This record gives sequence, C-alpha cells and structure tokens, in this order.
Amino acid sequence: MKRVLVAMSGGVDSSVAALLLRDQGYEVIGATLNLWSYDQGRQEPYNECCSLEVRLVAQQLSIPHHFIDEGIDFKREVVDPFVADYLAGRTPSPCTRCNRLVRFPKLLEIADRLGCEHLATGHHARIEHTPDGSFALFKGRDLGKDQSYFLYGLRPEQLKRILFPVGDFQKMAIWEIARAHKLVSARKPESQDLCFIPWGDYREYLKGQADGTIRPGEMVDRAGQVLGRHEGLPFYTIGQRRGLRLSSAEKLYVVALDSESNRVIVGPESQLYSRGLIAAEVNLLAPLPVGEDLPVEVKLRYRSPAVAATLRLSPNADGDTCARLEFSQPQRAVTPGQIAVFYQGEHLLGGGIIEAPMCSEEDQRAVSAPCIPLYR
Repeated sequence: MKRVLVAMSGGVDSSVAALLLRDQGYEVIGATLNLWSYDQGRQEPYNECCSLEVRLVAQQLSIPHHFIDEGIDFKREVVDPFVADYLAGRTPSPCTRCNRLVRFPKLLEIADRLGCEHLATGHHARIEHTPDGSFALFKGRDLGKDQSYFLYGLRPEQLKRILFPVGDFQKMAIWEIARAHKLVSARKPESQDLCFIPWGDYREYLKGQADGTIRPGEMVDRAGQVLGRHEGLPFYTIGQRRGLRLSSAEKLYVVALDSESNRVIVGPESQLYSRGLIAAEVNLLAPLPVGEDLPVEVKLRYRSPAVAATLRLSPNADGDTCARLEFSQPQRAVTPGQIAVFYQGEHLLGGGIIEAPMCSEEDQRAVSAPCIPLYR
C-alpha cells in the first residue's frame, strides 16, 4: 500500500482528491501549508484559500492531517516580490510563483519526511507517462477549469512523484462526489482571491506595505503629452480603461507603465496590441530545441484562450533560457510580470515571465513607450 501526502485546503477539489486516493487503496496523509493568516496572532491560518474546515474533512475521511508553518518562506519568496513588482510597474502572478518556489518544493520535502512516495493536490491537470519513460504535464479534462497554467514552474523530475486525482474529472462530477459523501467542503464556495489579501483589495494592501513609496505622477500619451495625473503606478494595469479620469474624444487605455519616469502611458485601444513578447526565467517541462522556431499555442493569462505563436528559445547573458514568442495575430495587453505558458495541443511544454512586448520596426519608430523590436 503506497503512502501519499495530499495537500488539502478545505476546498472541494483537494477533499475529493484525498477521498479518491483513499478509496484506491493508498495510505493517505493530509497536509495544509500555513502560508498566511489574516490574523497574524493566530497559531493556525485563517484565509479564504485554506480554512480550518480542512480538519473536519480529514476527520470525515479518517485520515491523519498536519498543519505545517511555511509563512516565512512564503513572505520572502511570494509576498515581498509581489509588492516589489507592483512598485516597479509590473503585474505579478503570485500563485504561479508560490507553486514554483514554495508550495510544491515544501510539500515534496514534507512527503519525504513522512515517508510518502507521492504528493497529490486538487489541481485540474494531468500527468501522463510518455513512451520514452519520462512524464509530461497536460491540461485537465475539464478545459473550463484547467489549472495547468499555474503549474508551468514544476520541474520535470518532480512530475514522477506528483498525482492530480481530479484531473480526469469534470468539475460538476467533483461536486457530485463531494455531496454524495456529505463532505463538509461541498458546502464551501470556491475562492478566487489571493490568500494573503483579505477580500481581494490589493490596492489597500499595497498602500499598507509600500511604506510611502507609491507616488502620484503624470499620465501621458505616446508622444509624451501630459493628459492628467495618476495616483501611483501600482494602481494601474495594462489594458485598464476605467478610473483614468481623462477627458478625450476617443476611449483611452493604459498601454504601458514607465517606472523610471513614474509615468502612466495611455493611448487608443489599437496601441494595446503587440506582435510578440520576450519571456525570462523560462522553465521547460519537455525537451525543446534552442535556436529553432517551434509552433506552439500560448496562454498570456489564465482566463485567456491559447493563441498560435512561434517560439524560439535562446540563452541570455546570464546563461539562462529566455523565450521569444511571435504571435500569428497581434495580441492585446501583453503585460510585463504576467506569465506566458506555451502548449502543443493539451501538452504543456513550459513557460516564463513576460519581460516586455515586441513590435515591428515600423511600430517602434512610431512610439516612445517601452517596446522591444520584433526583428533585430
């Protein structure tokens, strides 16, 4: 009987993952990482992502359960960079960073300490054994709930130990299983908020964390003409239209954030489109050629559909791999700090952090905002 550590949040997906593995004959041990609590005085976490109801689920399933404190590493690796990125005019993706640097590495360490061969989570994704003996990451069967995008940062050697028990199920079937077994988690709504920001109000959170470094500044067009004032770079994102408080004959959007001059650059929607992007800190989950063009589909946001693109990998000055992606059709609001994940069909190949959009030489001559030339 194989022993498996199941990462449990108290939500329906991780609860059903533990249930399925128990019924398949695994010796299941539940664990919840105590990453953040809204009330820092509590010994156990309280946030919308990981509730204390998880213990009730473990009791219902008759499995042991552990709370493990990893709040110090979480703050250093996720929360502090989240604040720093916003202050630098970038829009970070803290959940992907947490999975890559904290959640999965820490859980695998705990699995080792508890003698568990496998680690399981409630993510809607799949891992398949390939003919050459390696393991590959695929989208979940329920494409509307697929979470593979958030898992691009897993390492190839980690895949052989990880299980995604709910990845072959439609989400409705997961709810039905939870209700049929009267699991406490079947009554809990899904949380969409960041675990360290109460009620999802990231602006108020940043105000409390920035120590007075958020400064108002000028709102300008591509030519540098001052059109108004902004309240601080962290409060704006690429593609934003609401809340600009500008008077103009045409609709204006945030098209770039210039941290060096503390300026928000605005323009018509046509200026939001990019021909491609450069991504850094690239992680590969499949062997890919370097210096060659490869057809892929790329997701620029979790909720965005994948779009056709050409991928070219190359080493940067530090010896790390960077990715150049050229879209088959220009894409809207390519945002530095967000994640670009590339697939072939349902197979996730890898991903990286968007450094900058790319444009043609003609576009580059016409604008002054940051844009990397597409052909160079």
